[in-house]
Amino acid sequence: MTLADTLILATYFFVLVILAIYGWHRYYLVYLYMKHKGQVPVPAGEFESLPPVTIQLPLFNEMYVVDRLVDAVCKIDYPRELLEIQVLDDSTDETTEIAELAVRRYAAQGIDIKYIHRTDRIGYKAGALDEGMKVARGPFIAIFDADFIPKPDFLMATIHHFTNPKIAMVQTRWGHVNEDYSLLTKIQAILLDAHFVLEHGSRNRGGCFFNFNGTAGIWRREAIIDGGGWQHDTLTEDLDLSYRTQLRGWNFVFLPDHVAPAELPVEMNAFKSQQHRWAKGSIQTFMKLMPHILRSNQPFHVKAEAFFHLSANFNYPLMCVLSILMAPSMIIRYNMGWYEMLLIDIPLFLAATASVANFYMVCQRELYPKTWTDRLRYLPFLMSIGIGLAVNNTKAVFEALLGKQSEFARTPKYHIEGGGDEWIGKKYRQSVAIQPVIEVALGLYFTATLFYALANGIYGTVPFLMLFQVGFLYTGMLSLMQQYAGDAVVDVVQSKEA
Repeated sequence: MTLADTLILATYFFVLVILAIYGWHRYYLVYLYMKHKGQVPVPAGEFESLPPVTIQLPLFNEMYVVDRLVDAVCKIDYPRELLEIQVLDDSTDETTEIAELAVRRYAAQGIDIKYIHRTDRIGYKAGALDEGMKVARGPFIAIFDADFIPKPDFLMATIHHFTNPKIAMVQTRWGHVNEDYSLLTKIQAILLDAHFVLEHGSRNRGGCFFNFNGTAGIWRREAIIDGGGWQHDTLTEDLDLSYRTQLRGWNFVFLPDHVAPAELPVEMNAFKSQQHRWAKGSIQTFMKLMPHILRSNQPFHVKAEAFFHLSANFNYPLMCVLSILMAPSMIIRYNMGWYEMLLIDIPLFLAATASVANFYMVCQRELYPKTWTDRLRYLPFLMSIGIGLAVNNTKAVFEALLGKQSEFARTPKYHIEGGGDEWIGKKYRQSVAIQPVIEVALGLYFTATLFYALANGIYGTVPFLMLFQVGFLYTGMLSLMQQYAGDAVVDVVQSKEA
């Protein structure tokens, strides 16, 4: 065996072992969740007199959904004299007119709602929230992104948890108004459900740190200030502030039973943009805060869980390396008569993939006890799309490691709620670069590898190869198809207008 063969096999197995370790960590989260499943958070008491609350609505070019957001927030059930609403608008398009008109409409009805427009967008969302907080009158601040439709009882379901003076933030679970729109939205819904139910549920009840998700939560203003305030040196200002605040000794509460409905991205490129921002921001936060976490006096299990939480996106570069090395590793061992060694891969792949399947299966069973088995058919697609995001999120990880600064790219939303709603031809579509071509090329690479495995009877690798093949082909081709379908519609509209 040559030196090159040795290096390929050593790197391949090293990467596979690391991915398997992160896979086993998902089993730990499920264990933690089941162990503390009965510990439902309840308020320590109730306020005798309700406190004033400020609701902040950060916007940037959200012309399709801003009316829906303002309408929903103004219907929240809370004493009118105690409620302040801030529309924090950094928009540069028609959104400004729509938002300002909505504010005037509700202000005329006696609601304390203010329109605050910035033209510099310094600090992006974090900057807008900080600017609004300077003039906010409430000691508690709730935040909703433009794609959310909060329920009327949101404040009454959350505010009494702050009777405990150590509670800094209460996060509610995201719902999905357009979950059944497409396969992509269905997969996103399952991904987010697991993030909230199992990740937040296990970490919060198990005494570990978890994070505010940027929206559908409410903060104690004092805790924001004590934690260092909103900072914009990462793309995940919510994750950053969450860890800084908890390091200061504050506690968070997660309410899985209160759902704040929201709109999922219906376009693959918008979904990728969102995932890129989250992946890059989490690595930026890892580099910024992990040394402080390790030096803190937190228990070992809290530090360990924080490490796995903040470093999870390092899996994507490893996934890309694994993708490239999978075929040569298989060919090297097969040609040298080491066919039996291929069986070593199976347990490692199972540790990485079966743990994912179990993770999402448990979540669906918790949320949908009567229909969860019907939803299991989406698990192979979910794992494939997770793999298909590897190129997109690897780019995000390296941008974070290299210190490349980029603007806060908000996720386009089009007011899509039902199957009859359409997004093609609307503004804000994400453009396609070289990345989808790389994804399609990797999909074709795995197609060839799959044929090699079938031709040589290496059947144990076939299910795993298909996950990679489908994942890369789906993410790459859907990106290209949706981009050029949208371009075609825009060209037709512009030609008609001309």
